[in-house]
Amino acid sequence: MAFEKSSPIYEIWRFHSRSVWSLLLSLCCLGHIVSCQIRYTIPEELKRGSVIGNVAQDLGLDVQRLRSGRARIVTRQSAQYTELEADKGVLIVKERIDREQLCGDVTPCSFSFEVILENPMELHRVTIEIIDINDNSPTFTKHGIKFEISEIATLGSRFLLPSAEDADVGSNGLQKYILSTNDIFSLNQHSSPDGRKYAEMVLQKPLDRESEQRISLKLIAVDGGSPHRSGTVNIDIVVLDVNDNPPIFNQTLYRAVIWENTLKGTYITTVSASDADSGSNGLVTYRFSNMKEQLLDVFNLDQITGIVTLEGTVDYEKNKKYEIMIEAMDQGGLTDSSKLIIEVMDVNDNAPIINVMSFSSPVPEDSAVGTTVAIINAIDSDSEKNGQISCTADSSLPFKIKSTLTNYYALVTHSVFDREVAPEYNITVRAADSGSPSLSSTTILHLKISDVNDNVPVFDRQNYVSHLTENNSPGMSIISVKAEDSDWNQNARVSYFLEDSQINGSPTSAYVSINSETGVIRALRSFDYEQIKQLQVVVRAQDGGSPPLSSNVSVKIVIQDQNDNPPQVLYPVQTGGSLVAEMVPRSADVGYLVTKVVAVDVDSGQNAWLSYKLQKATDRALFEVGSQNGEIRSIRQVSDKDAVKQRLTVIVEDNGQPSRSATVIVNVVVADSFPEVLSEFTDFPHDKEYNDKLTFYLVLALAVVSFLFITSLVVIISVKIYRWRQSRILYHSSLPVIPYYPPRYSDTLGTGTLPHVYNYEVCRTTDSRKSDCKFGRAASQNVLIMDPSSTGTMQRIQSEKSILDEPDSPLEVSVRRWNTFFNLLRIVFDMGIRQRRCAKWLFFWTLSRQLFIFVFLLPTINGQIRYSIPEEMKKGSLIGNVAQDLGLNLRRLRSGRARIVTGENNHYAELETDKGTLVVNEKIDREELCGEVTPCSFSFEIILENPIELHRVTVEILDVNDHAPTFKNKVIKLEISESATIGSHFDLESAYDPDAGIHALQKYVLSSNENFVLKQQSNAAVMILQKALDRELNPLLSLKLIAVDGGTPQRSGTVNIEITVLDVNDNPPVFDQSLYTATVTENVPLGTYITTVNASDADSGSNGLVTYTFSDIKGKSSEQFTIDALTGKITVSKNIDFEKDKKYEIRVIAKDQGGLSNAAQVVIDVIDINDNAPVINIMSFSSLVSEDALPGTTIVVFNVKDADSDRNGHIKCSVDSHLPFKIQSSLTNYYSLISDVMFDRETTADCNITITATDSGSPPLSTKINLNMRISDVNDNAPLFTKPNYTAFIIENNVPGVSIFTVSATDSDWNQNARISYFLEDAQFSGSPISSYVSINSETGVVHAVNSFDFEQIKQIVFSVRAQDGGSPPLSSNVSVKIVIQDQNDNPPQVLYPVQTGGSLVAEMVPRSADVGYLVTKVVAVDVDSGQNAWLSYKLQKATDRALFEVGSQNGEIRSIRQVSDKDAVKQRLTVIVEDNGQPSRSATVIVNVVVADSFPEVLSEFTDFAHDKEYNDNLTFYLVLALAVVSFLFITSLVVIISVKIYRWRQSRILYHSSLPVIPYYPPRYSDTLGTGTLPHVYNYEVCRTTDSRKSDCKFGRAASQNVLIMDPSSTGTMQRMQSEKSILDEPDSPLEVSFVFS
Repeated sequence: MAFEKSSPIYEIWRFHSRSVWSLLLSLCCLGHIVSCQIRYTIPEELKRGSVIGNVAQDLGLDVQRLRSGRARIVTRQSAQYTELEADKGVLIVKERIDREQLCGDVTPCSFSFEVILENPMELHRVTIEIIDINDNSPTFTKHGIKFEISEIATLGSRFLLPSAEDADVGSNGLQKYILSTNDIFSLNQHSSPDGRKYAEMVLQKPLDRESEQRISLKLIAVDGGSPHRSGTVNIDIVVLDVNDNPPIFNQTLYRAVIWENTLKGTYITTVSASDADSGSNGLVTYRFSNMKEQLLDVFNLDQITGIVTLEGTVDYEKNKKYEIMIEAMDQGGLTDSSKLIIEVMDVNDNAPIINVMSFSSPVPEDSAVGTTVAIINAIDSDSEKNGQISCTADSSLPFKIKSTLTNYYALVTHSVFDREVAPEYNITVRAADSGSPSLSSTTILHLKISDVNDNVPVFDRQNYVSHLTENNSPGMSIISVKAEDSDWNQNARVSYFLEDSQINGSPTSAYVSINSETGVIRALRSFDYEQIKQLQVVVRAQDGGSPPLSSNVSVKIVIQDQNDNPPQVLYPVQTGGSLVAEMVPRSADVGYLVTKVVAVDVDSGQNAWLSYKLQKATDRALFEVGSQNGEIRSIRQVSDKDAVKQRLTVIVEDNGQPSRSATVIVNVVVADSFPEVLSEFTDFPHDKEYNDKLTFYLVLALAVVSFLFITSLVVIISVKIYRWRQSRILYHSSLPVIPYYPPRYSDTLGTGTLPHVYNYEVCRTTDSRKSDCKFGRAASQNVLIMDPSSTGTMQRIQSEKSILDEPDSPLEVSVRRWNTFFNLLRIVFDMGIRQRRCAKWLFFWTLSRQLFIFVFLLPTINGQIRYSIPEEMKKGSLIGNVAQDLGLNLRRLRSGRARIVTGENNHYAELETDKGTLVVNEKIDREELCGEVTPCSFSFEIILENPIELHRVTVEILDVNDHAPTFKNKVIKLEISESATIGSHFDLESAYDPDAGIHALQKYVLSSNENFVLKQQSNAAVMILQKALDRELNPLLSLKLIAVDGGTPQRSGTVNIEITVLDVNDNPPVFDQSLYTATVTENVPLGTYITTVNASDADSGSNGLVTYTFSDIKGKSSEQFTIDALTGKITVSKNIDFEKDKKYEIRVIAKDQGGLSNAAQVVIDVIDINDNAPVINIMSFSSLVSEDALPGTTIVVFNVKDADSDRNGHIKCSVDSHLPFKIQSSLTNYYSLISDVMFDRETTADCNITITATDSGSPPLSTKINLNMRISDVNDNAPLFTKPNYTAFIIENNVPGVSIFTVSATDSDWNQNARISYFLEDAQFSGSPISSYVSINSETGVVHAVNSFDFEQIKQIVFSVRAQDGGSPPLSSNVSVKIVIQDQNDNPPQVLYPVQTGGSLVAEMVPRSADVGYLVTKVVAVDVDSGQNAWLSYKLQKATDRALFEVGSQNGEIRSIRQVSDKDAVKQRLTVIVEDNGQPSRSATVIVNVVVADSFPEVLSEFTDFAHDKEYNDNLTFYLVLALAVVSFLFITSLVVIISVKIYRWRQSRILYHSSLPVIPYYPPRYSDTLGTGTLPHVYNYEVCRTTDSRKSDCKFGRAASQNVLIMDPSSTGTMQRMQSEKSILDEPDSPLEVSFVFS
């Protein structure tokens, strides 16, 4: 275990090492404490229980004194090494003692402790010295030592080795090092000033990496113990390489083959070069050397692996072979080169190119057979078989291809055209080569056939039928007619006209009009179905040909009825003057026909279907109206309670959309005879007036209730519709859309006078976001589509419809107009041929402009001539006489319109037809035209017409020396190691000369120097080392490389060569001092600068870069300091403590990048400061002292120590002067704290004692320790109440046992002496003991009420409470307590006047002549409560007329507030409320009857029926309440039902929603009523298809007119009435019922 120098044992040893103690007994008596010191010496590693010494004998004490004094060991160490056996008086070993763990390197090693005895107190110091034994071997901190040493390291180089550590000291410590036997290194041993030993290796024989790359040695460290102990560490030395071998290719020439058009990234080959060096010196990189710029994007070379891959595109037609130089270079600049030849294999990769030279479109449909339509040129850039072309056309078309010239073809007709059969042709021309596989190209020629007008317009229908709803807006579009003409353009332009005809004596144009362009027929007036049922017109369509052709069509317009007429009531007849009534006998049975309402509607169809409803009735339970026939019948037996006069309001409504209605009032009289009817109707107006008033209030009440009810329904329906729409918008089912279209059905047995058969088709799918409804149309509508981009007339657009509707419409391409057929003879002939040569001369032809030739297989003359001219000739220079060389005269050139055709952008030559010569048109640069291709030439054609002649002309361009050789870079930079061997090759950059032949680059010249010679290989230059480089003499070399061509005069180019000589590591670092000294003050901040070490290295670059490290720092000194590896700056990294280390000796190693190193010594002296405060240790402390303890009693025994030395370690102790204590010194650094006065616990219960220890340093440091001493108590104080007397308040009517208040007393004594109990003193109150009114809790002093108090009986209670402590004997004290009872508002006011009696009725009389403020009476009341609870106020709660009387709020006087009038009621009833001011307030009510009369008899006459009025009012109130309850019950019931249904549906929707079942819709069959009877149709067929996964089912149910319709669903057995009762659920869109019902 490592030893910590900061251990307290180490501090104790330093303190006592400065004092000389003998082993003899010494006794020093200071005050009350006896102190002695003894010392023992023992070896380390003694067994547990071994005897150290006899303490009792050495201290002169007997064993009994040790036991009675409770002798014990006091130590401040975490580990207690010794134990005192008090029964024997001996000191023994308690646990293992390791000297190295205890003291580390400190000698001598010891630890101390104190033996303390009590009664009286004695302190004895015991010091035990530990003697070292050889129990530790030398060890190295590292398992292995690694060195990297360059093979060129000089002899005598030193390499510092890590030191070994031996925990033992003295002769047992490390003594020497031994190095294993070898002939390369020797060992030198050294000793540092502090006695530590270290070793270093010295190189005595040169290293050779080639013969031995690694060297393994052993270093042995031996100590001086007996027997010897040793430690071993392995030394592993790696010999670093020097770059002295260049890379060497394993082949001088590499060959590879690649197919053209190979994919990018294709592997080609791998080049490989090896280097005998190792590491970075043997790392070889590859690059292309002197490669042309255009090839840089074609091939890629991996710098590391040497893999050559294809980067761009290889084209056999451009290059058949590539020759590339590859250079291999190591990291030291040594190179080698090799050549790579890549041959390209040809594939048939070029399809023929088709160029249309001439194309005629359109062609008249009457063109003769053999007409030339197009002339085509086809070329293929491939050669030989791959370039042979055959041209064909579609055999199904009336065309064929004939060959005219080489690679020229004519497309001619071989049958007549018919534009009506084929208005246009897409001719596909195919050109195919003879390669394998064969490649081909196609081009499509779109040929249009021009038209001749020979077709009349044809309508798309034989006749037209359209439906128009009456009351239409004038100008409304009715229908569009459309005719098409198979002709084209103007011949197909159709116009529309109305044929002259008469309708009801008026011309057709007075009713409708037609748009001549679009064919849209519009209404000129608003039609009335009742007047005109249909219109019949004839439309003529005429084309724009010359002469025009036309055709007619019949158009029928059917006027449809609209619901624009309300029903008309025929019976009963409504007149303004007379009143007609139907009579019903009282003996009429159920179903008695009272009368029949007869009405008609002039509209037709379903607009004329009428239905009858009973809107209002005197008694709805007595009569009903047939919804179809209007018959009014009784629905129950007439009773005597039924009113004689019955008023029925019947509404007649048609079935239109929107519907219209009429109302009729039917008066019915329930009577048996006609005179009875007359007698009843005589007072009809009087009853009517009464009924009107009654009806007004009934209607008002009904309107309010209905408004609330209907508002609720509207809100609910609106919310449901909103949710339904939201759900339809947001719903997206994942099911497939599989629509099902049900068949159509109609009524089979309906009998009626009106049409009743209507077919509806509803198509729904499982995923309908919107239900697509399809209704049958009476006549289809034909909408004509107008092209927005068209500006033509309607007839023209219609004629082009067949073309516009097609996606590949020929109108999308431009139409070229042509004037006459013979204008085709104008020919623009441009032809260019571009020639390139690569290896063999390869000629291929390209065409860039259209060749427009009209020729019928004429014979062709073909010739070829060649000229040679130098480049850079001036414009106008003669090339040759073309006319003479071709054997043509000048007249032929002019008549044949001779001209040059070329595909190049530049026209280098010009033909002068008047002279027949060929001249230079612009400057010709051979290098720009052909580059490196030789020979260089360009070609073109001379074309003549009438007849056609083609002549090829080739002009060869000869080179002149107009370019000097140039280098790509201005400077060539090389880095070569000074260890490079003689004969090493270095490839140089090649120069580039665009000239060819003798004018191109010929040789290189190198400037004179003694290190390098030049060797020329092909067009590349190589520099060879002939003399070794020396970086110390010439670190940089500058040369010049000159490239010279062979022209006259010669041209040359120059490039500078800059050679940097790379250094080799052969010099170790050297310190400028062998010993560095510095001082540092302890506790300086981290990062404080100490000193800087410096070493220099004669090498340069990385070899001269020196790094610094610490070596062999013993213990943890390496953690105290940090050295910057680059600058050598040493700084503080951890806290420096003078008390731990006064001096630090450090070895610094300087090492370069090649493994060479050197060492220097750094000695750092630490300067002490006063940085340790004294440490106080409590040896004994009595924390509880009785208050009667005598002065001089020892309270605390403590020890004070300071880790500092000299003056900084001198200590003074003190205690607060205001405390009753003082400090006495007993032994050295031991002190006693004693009392010097008597204690008083009541004054001071405890003491916080602060002991301060201060050293003598500058500035002085001090330490304080706080001790809390408590004084034990004596009972000498009686309890004291917190108040001299107590007063409490309680509100009357309290709950028995309620807490009133708490009395509290305190006792300055402590614990049991301060425990207080409370008691009631015996006393009488109102003749009863006080305990019958209140009680007290003896522990808490809480006073409780025993009974409920009444303020009106007891106002206050006074008694005494005694407080007694728990001392012995106990002490007590008394206090007076008063409890005041507070009033509560618990009594209501009592009315004294007027007196209220049950039997008699008392009224106050007010004369009619009473003035304003007349005192009617005064209400007198009292309240038995007191205070504000008894303050009374008066209010008028109810009154017959509030504007007549008022009540005084304070005095209760009732006075008139206005003059009494004759209109005022005689009997006035006033309700007065009397209210007190309590919280909460209480009140009483009194009723005052007032009679407005002048005499008492009048009062009596008025009050005779007072009771009857009261009874009437009571009955009215009862019925009003009853009506309110019934209406409220109905309204709440409706709300509860709606909410319940909503909850039920929501739960059902949650259960059925997101079904995982497949969607298998079920379609129920359709049924219809077979026995329906009536005058109106009543049969409707609806189909609703629902699925198991429908979240929303969009359903609409029609209600049948008759009531006898049955549901024929097989699963249903109920009647229609039952199903109608379920309609509220089925009609809901969120209905949980997922089953569809089909009504018929």
